[in-house]
Amino acid sequence: MIIAQISDLHVGVKGRLVYDRFDTGLCLQRCVQHILRLNPATHVVLATGDLVDGGTAEEYRHLRELLAPLPMPVYLIPGNHDDRAALCKAFGDHVYLPRPGAPVYYVLEEFPVRLLALDTVVPGAAGGALDAAQLDWLEARLAAAPARPALIFMHHPPFRTGIRCMDEIGLDAASAGRLGTIVSGHRQVERIVCGHVHRGIQARWHGTTVSICPSTAFQGILDLKADRFDWAPDEPPAYQLHCWNGTELVTHTVVVTSGR
Repeated sequence: MIIAQISDLHVGVKGRLVYDRFDTGLCLQRCVQHILRLNPATHVVLATGDLVDGGTAEEYRHLRELLAPLPMPVYLIPGNHDDRAALCKAFGDHVYLPRPGAPVYYVLEEFPVRLLALDTVVPGAAGGALDAAQLDWLEARLAAAPARPALIFMHHPPFRTGIRCMDEIGLDAASAGRLGTIVSGHRQVERIVCGHVHRGIQARWHGTTVSICPSTAFQGILDLKADRFDWAPDEPPAYQLHCWNGTELVTHTVVVTSGR
C-alpha cells in the first residue's frame, strides 16, 4: 500500500500570489503531476491541513480544481488556516466529512493500514488541541482492532520540534499528553503523520514514529532560534510517501522541482 501525503498547500484565490510571493497553486499542480507519474501508483492521498490560505469558498473551489486530476481517493483534514464549515461545504461529496462546522475526524477501514484522521483545529487560533471526545473516540477505535496496523493523520505535531516559532503554536501540552498515553497503549500505531511546520522532521514518540511532512507550497527556514516564521528560498515543494510492505511502514520524502 502506498500513501501520498500532501500538506500545507496554502492554496489561494486562482490567479493571485499568496503573500504576494508564492504561486501555491502551481506548486501543488506540480506535486499532483508528480504523484500521477509514480510507478507503482499511489493508492490514497492524505492532505493534512492548511489546505487553503484564508479559508474562503473561492480558495476551496480552486483547491478542488487542482486536486481533480487525482484518480485515487483523496482524504482531507483541516489546519489552522482552514475553515471547517467552508471546507465541508466545498467538498460536500466527500461522504466521510461531517456536517459543516463539526470537527473533522473519521476512520478509513478499507485499506491494509487503518487510517485515523484527527482534527486539531482551534477556531481563531494558530495552535492546536484535541478535545476529550476525539481522544475517547480514538482510544475506542484503536482498541477495536488491536491487531491491525494503524496510521494517525493530523495537522499539528504532538512533539516539540526545536523550531521555537512553530512550537509556540503547536499542539497544546494537555492534548499531546493524553494522545501520548493512548498511543503508548496501542502498539499497532505504525506512524503519526502531521504537517504545520513546513519542514520534513521525524521523532520517536511514545513507542511510535511521528513524521512531519514538508509543504507543497514553501518550506520554513531551519532556524532553531527564530521568533517568527520565515521561508526558505532554496528549498522546493515536497510531499511524502508512506509505503506499507506488509511488515513495516517506510517513509520517503519527495522533492519536486520545476524540471521534474
